[in-house]
Amino acid sequence: MTLSLKPESLKRYKDIIALLVKYGRSDLVKQASLAKIDGNHNKALATNVAPKAEELASDLENLGATFIKLGQLLSTRGDLLPEPYLDALSRLQDQVEPFPYEEVEQIVSSELGVRISKAFAEFDREPEAAASLAQVHRAYLRDGSAVVVKIQRPGVRDLIVNDLDAMEEVADFIDAHTEVGKRYEFGNLLGELRRSLLRELDFQREASNLTRLGASLRDFEDLIVPAPIEDFTTSRVLTMEYIPGKNVSNLSPLRLLEIDGPALSEALFRAYLKQILVDGFFHADPHPGNVFLTDDNRIALIDLGMVSHINETFQDQLLQLLLAISEGRGDEAAEVSIRMGEPKSNFDKSDYKHRVAGLVARQADATLERIDAGHVVLEITRISADCWFRMAPEFTMIAKTLLDLDRVVYTLAPDFDPNAIIRQEAASILIQRVAKSIRPGGILSSVLEAKEFVEKFPSRVNKILDVVGNNEMKIGVDAIDERVVVEGLQKVANRITLGLILAALIVGAALMMRVETSFRILGYPGLPAIFFMLAAIAGVILAISIAFYDVRPKKKKDED
Repeated sequence: MTLSLKPESLKRYKDIIALLVKYGRSDLVKQASLAKIDGNHNKALATNVAPKAEELASDLENLGATFIKLGQLLSTRGDLLPEPYLDALSRLQDQVEPFPYEEVEQIVSSELGVRISKAFAEFDREPEAAASLAQVHRAYLRDGSAVVVKIQRPGVRDLIVNDLDAMEEVADFIDAHTEVGKRYEFGNLLGELRRSLLRELDFQREASNLTRLGASLRDFEDLIVPAPIEDFTTSRVLTMEYIPGKNVSNLSPLRLLEIDGPALSEALFRAYLKQILVDGFFHADPHPGNVFLTDDNRIALIDLGMVSHINETFQDQLLQLLLAISEGRGDEAAEVSIRMGEPKSNFDKSDYKHRVAGLVARQADATLERIDAGHVVLEITRISADCWFRMAPEFTMIAKTLLDLDRVVYTLAPDFDPNAIIRQEAASILIQRVAKSIRPGGILSSVLEAKEFVEKFPSRVNKILDVVGNNEMKIGVDAIDERVVVEGLQKVANRITLGLILAALIVGAALMMRVETSFRILGYPGLPAIFFMLAAIAGVILAISIAFYDVRPKKKKDED
């Protein structure tokens, strides 16, 4: 493949190469292969790598929206980076200079089809927060409802598309020419980033995510999701209800003492188990900055631009894996995880199973230094890459989600035990999944199929009885044609026999060459010469027969 020579692409090539030179050949790659959970060594490793990790996060922030989102995606890839890098990248502060209010007013008016002053009773000119993709303003609707308005940054879509094109070209080049690229498949990573970013740029999709998650968590009284205001939402403008509160990462120790941290942690963790294992639709970015503690001591989930979906088969496998991890069954965890991915050509199955089983065994033995499900799932992605095994993208997203969730629940309740909740919820989750499968649409479909079967059953039985009564029943067996097999074997036997006769003629003629005789042909003893000629003629005939009656018909049949 060749790289583009467009000026905007060349600039991005320079930025990407600078990052690779700065980090790709230093401690980043080396430590990525050493970052294993093994006690004191891992603590020393984290101490040495952490400053470099923070520097990488800072460099990505300086390169703009696409690289910030790349960093956030890399924070889900435990197979590529050691944990200090994952921590630093998951805390990327997507804070940039806000764009002018005049542009805000222009975008909102063009998207909503009405001036801001007509749509809102009040609209703060200063943004509440400004990020690389959008910025947020406080406002009040005409009915007095407090809302926040999220406005997409001008030109950000074109910028991201150009950046992604350049990054994908570099990734494809690395994949095609390096063993590291073949192992980690950076092209797939960039493809995943493209899909995620383009979905995140569609605010109507995010509004739909808010509505769907809010309905899913309706039974959790301690959780809340801001509702979108559909009449004031477009693909570039998202208006949703305002929820006063503070993100979990900024809570003071005194504020934490005022709440029931264990109860909130349990409710949040159970809600995510329901999202992942029952609904198959979950908020994939629950880092502390996206989880708010409201003024009335509830948990609010915001920023639903990043969500993920998993199918029922994957849900079943994930539930089995989480139960195996929580109960310390390493061999079962290894077997289940293999069913959740796809082996590459160099996959070492025995090494993979041995390492996953050992990882889960260490999890079961963990006492002072607890290693929870999120860490184990994340570590499985590392083992997969080492053993040339491709995990589904949903798996890495779940690993990142569980890891972020661990951080939140431990902030609220340091003694929280996610493994206990997984074991307690297993039966309830199975019941909910069965109840979900017995939905009205499914029942109606089954009833219609049963009705059709009952209606057609008598006529089908009559047809079968008529065929049997008239002695018209025939059973077709698709088996080997014995006649063809016998003919083939006979042909082989004939060829072998003829070959033996020819060999005997040649050997006999060679021995008779020493016998003196007056009968000669061209100066050679006559009888041996005749035998040689007969053998030659028969050999030519055999070769022609094979060429014209064995090889050519077979080729013709293959072509048909």
